[in-house]
Amino acid sequence: MSNPSPDPSAHCEGTTIQIHHRIRPEAMVRYETWLRQIIEAAGRFPGHQGVHILRPPEGHHDYEIAVRFASDADARRWRESPERRELMGTIQPDLQQAERVEIVSGIDYWFTPPTPASKQPTRWKQWLVTTAVIWPLTMIVPLLWLPLFGLIPALDTWGIRHGLVAATIVGLVVYVIMPRVVKLVAPWLFR
Repeated sequence: MSNPSPDPSAHCEGTTIQIHHRIRPEAMVRYETWLRQIIEAAGRFPGHQGVHILRPPEGHHDYEIAVRFASDADARRWRESPERRELMGTIQPDLQQAERVEIVSGIDYWFTPPTPASKQPTRWKQWLVTTAVIWPLTMIVPLLWLPLFGLIPALDTWGIRHGLVAATIVGLVVYVIMPRVVKLVAPWLFR
């Protein structure tokens, strides 16, 4: 069975599958073992970019799991895979309620409230945090590329130079800086 070609534009933003599981108290140890298995299985799928798990505090049983993929097509392949269906079948009896799944694309994932009690941040806060991250990068990244542009003049041509700088900035924002900044400013951002 062949998979349809993913939409190239979908690769730009990435997709996160947000999952909520409420576990039966007597099944917590079993669930942790299962969780390691399903994380390993997801990691073998194309486009997988990582997993973030928010474990419940002592005495609670709700897990929040975010599985990130490079595109919606990659995320859909995992969601609809026989591997995931089989693993979900094995843990189903240990869930107190049906799993809740939400699909979030692009930068919206960064601004998803960490708990149900947290407020969705206002658009001006999202704009301010994003601008504060990207602005310095637009000044620093071109300077970092400058020596390479001098060594390889073909990279310094109009369009190519801009593409390399933009790809570097986006990579830094998505994978390195924004997750840390949002965590740092979360008390202000989500109130």
